[in-house]
Amino acid sequence: MRSPQHRGPLSGVTVVALEQAVSAPLCTRVLCDLGARVIKVENPDGGDSARHIDNVVNGQAAHFVWVNRGKESVTLDLKSEAGMAVLHRLLDRADVLVSNLTPGTTAKLGLAPDDLAAGHPDLIAVEIDGYGQGGPLSRKRAYDLLVQAESGVCAITGHPGAPAKPGPPIADASTGLYTALSIVALLYGGERRGTRGGAVAVSLFDTMTELMGYPLTYTRHSGVEQQPIGLGSPAVAPYGAYRTADGQTVVLGTTNDREWQRLARDLLHRPDLADDERLRTNPGRVAHRELLDTVIGAWCARHDLAHVQRRADEAGIGNSRYNTPRDVLAHPHLAARDRWRTVDTPGGPTLALLPPPVITGYDPPMGAVPGLGEHTAQVLAELGLTEGEITG
Repeated sequence: MRSPQHRGPLSGVTVVALEQAVSAPLCTRVLCDLGARVIKVENPDGGDSARHIDNVVNGQAAHFVWVNRGKESVTLDLKSEAGMAVLHRLLDRADVLVSNLTPGTTAKLGLAPDDLAAGHPDLIAVEIDGYGQGGPLSRKRAYDLLVQAESGVCAITGHPGAPAKPGPPIADASTGLYTALSIVALLYGGERRGTRGGAVAVSLFDTMTELMGYPLTYTRHSGVEQQPIGLGSPAVAPYGAYRTADGQTVVLGTTNDREWQRLARDLLHRPDLADDERLRTNPGRVAHRELLDTVIGAWCARHDLAHVQRRADEAGIGNSRYNTPRDVLAHPHLAARDRWRTVDTPGGPTLALLPPPVITGYDPPMGAVPGLGEHTAQVLAELGLTEGEITG
């Protein structure tokens, strides 16, 4: 059996990042997890704004710790000629530049895609923005919640009249993942063709409208805006959360007619419901959701969580326990699969989850979270420079 090693699929790839917050940092952390070297260029005056959102991780911010492990932090004043000169020397040696600066900033810095194509033709130039170019919103600032609201995501989350933001920053995170995928595609394509360079732009708004594919398609063809129903789905029934006799919450779901038959006959012992013509198909069950929720809710309320889940598993019905973040930290499934790793931070060690891809023979490096400017001297030395040469 081959022992795990740390030379990842992207070993030898160097990424320079001009990044803030979550979308670009998550993109580059994914590349780092796959073996790329990521040089994070930060403003000497405070660095990435996400460093200062809170201080709960040994004095570090939780957002920053989540998406910045394994990177090298270099501080450069990009408003100075010396700082820009160093950046261009870094780009001469890099394979990819990732940025998500405020609208218009890369153009002001001479780092727009056309500028980079001329000055660094072998570089893959990647820009993440809020709304994409060429539309009336292109110059607006865009944060995760703002884009989720603009793209309709909040309208299908929560309850009727009480819209909600999905908990995780899904606009930022999904955009970061789409961007990482695009970079890998360009690297692979260039390797096959024997060429280098290219450009890609990904916007949070385009990403979220893509993820809105089902509700947008449904409304276009039905004229109906489905209403959110909290911990459930307007598209499928029965599919939702129910309280159990021991005060827990179980989530039960069916996704097709066969599962519904098993739920009705084998779990609820209600052949009358299984034979009810009104409930034969999913559209009918959606129309009679209140009836189904009442029956299933009453059954769950008579049994504790362990009994409900055991019976559901035996009947082949999908189910889960509703957990809080504290529950997930202690989740036995994560412990049994050895998913936690120790990661160093400037304030001391913490625990982080391994990235989702499980690649045979490869252990993600899970490197330290960098302090602001921690690697400046080292990286400048690689360029044959000293900090004094660019600051004095």
